[in-house]
Amino acid sequence: MGFSIILLTVSFIIGAYIVYKVNKRSPFWNIPGPKSHSFILGHICELFQNQVGLTDFEWQETYGNVVRFKASFGSDYLMISDPKALQRVFQTSGYRWRKTPQRREFSRLTSGKGLAWADGMDNTPLPGPYLCIKTLAGDVHKRQRKIMLPGFSAPEAKNFFPFFSSCAAVLCSRWTDIISASSERHQVFNVSEWMSRAVLDAIGQAAFDYDFGATKDQDTELSKLYQGLMAKTFGAPSKTALLLLELFQYVPTSVMEFVNNHNPRFSSLHRVAHLAEATARHLVDTKSDLLLEGKNKKDIMSLLVKANQDAALHPKARLSEEELLAQMRVLLFAGHETSSTTLSFALFELSRIRKEIRSVEKNIEERGDTRFTAQDLESMPLLGATVKETLRFHPVAMHLFRVAVEDDILPLSKPIITTTGEILHELVVPKGTRIVGSVPAYNRNKDVFGDDSFEFNPDRWLESGHVNNDVSLGVYANLATFSAGIRSCIGWRFAVLELQAFLVELIRNFEFEATPALERIRRETAFVMTPTIEGELEKGSQMPLKVAFSARDNEKR
Repeated sequence: MGFSIILLTVSFIIGAYIVYKVNKRSPFWNIPGPKSHSFILGHICELFQNQVGLTDFEWQETYGNVVRFKASFGSDYLMISDPKALQRVFQTSGYRWRKTPQRREFSRLTSGKGLAWADGMDNTPLPGPYLCIKTLAGDVHKRQRKIMLPGFSAPEAKNFFPFFSSCAAVLCSRWTDIISASSERHQVFNVSEWMSRAVLDAIGQAAFDYDFGATKDQDTELSKLYQGLMAKTFGAPSKTALLLLELFQYVPTSVMEFVNNHNPRFSSLHRVAHLAEATARHLVDTKSDLLLEGKNKKDIMSLLVKANQDAALHPKARLSEEELLAQMRVLLFAGHETSSTTLSFALFELSRIRKEIRSVEKNIEERGDTRFTAQDLESMPLLGATVKETLRFHPVAMHLFRVAVEDDILPLSKPIITTTGEILHELVVPKGTRIVGSVPAYNRNKDVFGDDSFEFNPDRWLESGHVNNDVSLGVYANLATFSAGIRSCIGWRFAVLELQAFLVELIRNFEFEATPALERIRRETAFVMTPTIEGELEKGSQMPLKVAFSARDNEKR
């Protein structure tokens, strides 16, 4: 009986809102955008069922850097790739723009109620269709981020380099054994799977002082679940799934969480949550005991526990047990799939880095060392340029969804010419406006990255004048890849150093060649972008490359 009442109430709210929307003129009625052919679904299928970025690029080319498109039941979204507008929304507006409830729910499912889920909160309900959603008191996001920051400073990030280098070396050792046993002296590896294993081990050691053993095939159930998780869970969303996601904006958060907690499609996520919480609880207890004994570790979780137990910290500023345990899932999710996918595409694209690596190797030998250091990586401009270009050209995070909680004005780098011929140099946006910050479209914006922005070209970062820095966006290289402002990726330094460490170790030891299967590669929309092979989604992430030993300068094939 109770559930029937809930369904009836939800149906009434949705019906009333649809009637309201049909009869209300949109404030963006004259902003250019594609015509919708479905009142129920709008353009959400084009956005989420096409390969990552294709719809964004088409709309940007046709309508410009601000595009009006339709979501469900005639509701409006703005897709934005304009630098100044994105800077306003993500970098300078504070908590005036928040994550939409559906995106926060994705974060809860993948990483619990940790930093990715947390938001700037007050006692005011969210606007528009979110009126029924109660918000929490207190600045949850700011509090969580403040506790976590000590583990992600520039000096701390450099301290993690040995972990990255060590895990990359273990991967190289495994590949060496496999290739050596092959009569052809090469092997086709699903690089995506192997990168997933190695990156998981690197995060385990650097973030938790914990060995997943994934690269050595000592996989725990938790590590096995994380491999290919996003493609298998969120890949190729059906129309029904997309519509359900849209409908969630009209129901209370508790209802949305209840439905998703009992959705069989998310069974792997629920199992991950259970195992990760148990593992995190054990780690927190262990690190708390070590802290009492005066034995301070330098992994991120130890620093987090120490910061949370700081005697000078006000009790209300500390993380709850649920929040503390959730941070492990945040670190695993945010640092695992993103880094492994970026590494896979970097190996797919690499060309000239090996020559630079050989030169630095020679310098290392001359000074009597055998290992690369973080400072050596900083001395390699082509390596840095290739990492930047990979993050630009193949961003794993696709879209940044936000809703305005108060009226705002978005400045524009390039004027909008409306359908009525009016020229707008700024855009007035009322409370309740929903926007999609398009990371792929911004990262290929020709006004920022040049006329060749649709080409993979690391040289753009080596010569001045190729990247327009008039508008500063984000925390790294004027890219949207790590977001910006108060919600920028807290671990971006960690990620960049990890990418560099793995690339150096892999490229100095192996050569990579595309396989015929890559002609069918898809950049799959799976909450994050993940590489798959056309028609083989059930196999999860795939990047099959032919790997052979690298020929040294003084060696002949």
